[in-house]
Amino acid sequence: MGIPEEIRKVERPANTVVVAYGKDKDKYAVRSRIGCRNIDGRRVPVEGPIIGHIINGEYVPIDEKQRVSESPVDIKDWANIEFVTYCSSDLLDELCEVYHRDDALKLYCMAVLRVCYHGIKDDELKDAYDNSFLSEMYPGVALSRNTVSEFHKDVGKTYSKIVEYMRNRVAKLQESHHLVIDGTLKSDESSVNSLSNYSRKARTKGTRDISVLYAYDVETREPVCSKIYPGNMLDIIAFKDFLNTNRISKGLIIADKGFTVKAANQVFADNPELHYLLPLKRDAALIDHYGMYQFEMSLDGNPQIVCRKAKINNERKWLYSFRDASKAANEEYAYLQKNKDDYDPKDHEARREEFGTIVFESDYDCPCELIYKAYEERWLIEMVFRYYKDVNEFDETRVHSDYSVISSEFVCFLSSIISSRILKRFDSAKSLDNLSYGKSMAVLERAKKVRIDGKWNLVRLTVKDSEILTDLGLIPDVITVKNPRGRPRKNKS
Repeated sequence: MGIPEEIRKVERPANTVVVAYGKDKDKYAVRSRIGCRNIDGRRVPVEGPIIGHIINGEYVPIDEKQRVSESPVDIKDWANIEFVTYCSSDLLDELCEVYHRDDALKLYCMAVLRVCYHGIKDDELKDAYDNSFLSEMYPGVALSRNTVSEFHKDVGKTYSKIVEYMRNRVAKLQESHHLVIDGTLKSDESSVNSLSNYSRKARTKGTRDISVLYAYDVETREPVCSKIYPGNMLDIIAFKDFLNTNRISKGLIIADKGFTVKAANQVFADNPELHYLLPLKRDAALIDHYGMYQFEMSLDGNPQIVCRKAKINNERKWLYSFRDASKAANEEYAYLQKNKDDYDPKDHEARREEFGTIVFESDYDCPCELIYKAYEERWLIEMVFRYYKDVNEFDETRVHSDYSVISSEFVCFLSSIISSRILKRFDSAKSLDNLSYGKSMAVLERAKKVRIDGKWNLVRLTVKDSEILTDLGLIPDVITVKNPRGRPRKNKS
């Protein structure tokens, strides 16, 4: 059926043709012609795109303006993204040593967004990416819900790449560095992965967990490597595997009472540059055998702390013991409060010498002051775990399969490195002395950029917010020169 004559006579742009469409072929579109093609010696016109329609006897061109839902975002979060990427851009280079750049970019952008927007879920990553300056710095990164879901599985399946990345970071450690190793439990109620299990804290938490082990460099004040284990695996069992998997072969290992030398004795024997500093349980036989509660001197600069050092017979091992008078008083007070209804004077007397004490075993020969200082630094990893769980809201998994859990925890590890670096930078900024981590990040999130006439401009900020951005090196310091005072008025008298 041809095009009716009254339709063909409707006024429309030159070099166009009318085509019928629809179920009954009763709708008409106007298609442009973009040239001709030579076919068997004949000049055949080439049709281009549809440029309009004929409606009610009139030509109606297609509106070339974009719908607002399809238009690019013109106001984006800037300062938080700029600051976080400034603190962590080398992580992308580290990832590119192991992964294809496209995969490395996805991992890096996911980690950055988890730091900038605490508690963000995987299905919210794309919106956060599009609405932040991360999409301007690294355009074209696919972070849709389905893409991220499949990507997690692929990253988890290629677990050897994660191990290679961890080993690369460990290889950069210096022998003089102190490495704190500790673990934390993370809720995981999935019924389809083998990592979720009831841990030692199941009675109080009432949930199943996975166990996350971290190694933290005291000198650089950031995590070095990590690995996840089933929630019911004891730290003592995971200790040896953690050292072997990540090829930790140098430095001083500082761990908690859940780790023992026997658990990884062969690892220390095979790596002479690797040393340990492990606290003993208070009922350990070595303490009584070497009289470690018979203190000999006080620490330099800490008169309230007394100490003792003893060499273990026929072995290259030493014992170090310390007693903090203030901690002893607090522990004794807590003991008396707990046992006020059934007080036993003999038990009290037996425990009194243990209050406020800690005893270490080590293969490292050095003054007591260095041992105590090294162990005191382990609080840093506790701070990392606090930010890991409370601030960044990584206290529970939101994925289910083994592959996805492994990948998601790897992204959490990258985020933990970034968070540690942010904390260090915040500590050096005087303008943030009275602000918490969360409030400091909120200030950065307020500093956005707007695109006008194709150029990005920073929105107007308060004086206080501008001072913070200047202190962090995000914007230059603006020096305002006041007008000089004029000639003083004459005294008429």
